[in-house]
Formats: sequence, C-alpha cells, structure tokens
Amino acid sequence: MDHLEPQPIANGSLLVTCHSSLMLWYAAYTCAHHEKCVAEQLSARSVEHFLPLYASVRRWKDRRVTLQMPLFPGYVFVRLDLCDRLRVLQIPSVARLVSFNGAPTALPEAEIEALKAGLERGVQAAPHPYLKIGKRVRITAGPLEGLEGILVHRRGNHRLIVSLDLIQSSIAVHTEADWLEPL
Repeated sequence: MDHLEPQPIANGSLLVTCHSSLMLWYAAYTCAHHEKCVAEQLSARSVEHFLPLYASVRRWKDRRVTLQMPLFPGYVFVRLDLCDRLRVLQIPSVARLVSFNGAPTALPEAEIEALKAGLERGVQAAPHPYLKIGKRVRITAGPLEGLEGILVHRRGNHRLIVSLDLIQSSIAVHTEADWLEPL
C-alpha cells in the first residue's frame, strides 16, 4: 500500500507526499469517443498507457474507409503508481479510474501484457459482447500465451472470448485449437 507522509510547507499547511513505487495497470474511464484524445494527453504527460485498437471497415456514401477503433470503447489502460493518479484524472476527458468499493482497482498485469504482446504481433481481435459463462480454456502457445477465456466455435473456427471482468468487456480473437487447454 501507499505510504503517505505529511510534510510542513512554509505557509503552515501540510503537503502529503507518497513514498510508493508500485506500478500497476488501471482502467481509465473516458468520455464517449475520447479514447484517442486521452491517449495523446497521456503521452504528453509521460504516463505509460495502452489503447488497444482494431481495424474496422466502414462504408460511406462513395467509398470504404478503414478506421482504427478502440477494442474496449470508453477505456484507456494506464500503468502508474496510485500516488500519480492526478496526472491522469486531471485530463478533461477522463471521468475516473475504475474502482471497487471506492478504491481504484488494478487489472491483472499478465492479462494486459499478453494482450499488448499479441496485438503487437498482429493478432486479429474485435469487440465482443461480454461473456462470463462457457467452456473456459487457456492459450498455451502463440502470441497470446497465458491468456484465459471462453471458447466459442463459429463456422469451423475457434474463437477465444477474452473478458476483462473489471470493466465487463470482452474481445474475440482467433486461435488454433491445439494451442488451447481446458481449465
């Protein structure tokens, strides 16, 4: 936990400083459609962040356009020490850090790192309705090794539905059947 220590300042008030160096991943809830703007602001403030995107083809009147859309709409993941949370919360489009019982709740480090590694290696992912019930499996090989999710069969393909329970959002990724083990 954070160790807070009050220190007197010249004007007689107290300044509370934090002596913790525990960097964890948190989900920052953003205003609708402001995820990319928040990511730019986080970069400008030198805050480590992760905004997973996927390619979505949209058809407009006269052409098709490929847009980069957030995999988890409304969220940007930030890695920080809770003492530095104001650097995130002061961004105008950030509503709050996702919390449980009033305290910001960290996401599992392994899940975020596996997701980052998989997307960097070209894994195709798309948003999916949140799933909590189904045949649970773990990926044992490939770019998403270690991730757990729910196996869904669709048109002869194996898709793994990876759910982030904290934000109740899911994504679907294609995977090889022999890379999966039941839990």
